[in-house]
Amino acid sequence: MAKLHVKKGDKVLVLSGKDKGKEGKVISALPAEGKVIVEGVNIVKKHTRAQQRVQAGIHEQEAPIYSDKVMVVCPSCKKASRIKKNVAADGSRNRACRKCGESLDK
Repeated sequence: MAKLHVKKGDKVLVLSGKDKGKEGKVISALPAEGKVIVEGVNIVKKHTRAQQRVQAGIHEQEAPIYSDKVMVVCPSCKKASRIKKNVAADGSRNRACRKCGESLDK
């Protein structure tokens, strides 16, 4: 279980698979599985039975994809980039874009 390089809310680019080239926002990260759920990517059809509050039918939803198949898009230079981790003098850590050096954490 390695630590993920993406966090919830990051904009990412899909590198491989049926949705290669698509961009989306990370809805949730699953570090135990090494996967992320990206908005509008890896859409699957879920068949549901009728329940009290849910109508029966076929619903589309996002399925998790492996985190090594996505790359973070830097908000300042608008390019997909690897991440470097900086350690400040006070010991705090933040993620930064390798291309422009801009911080990704707010």
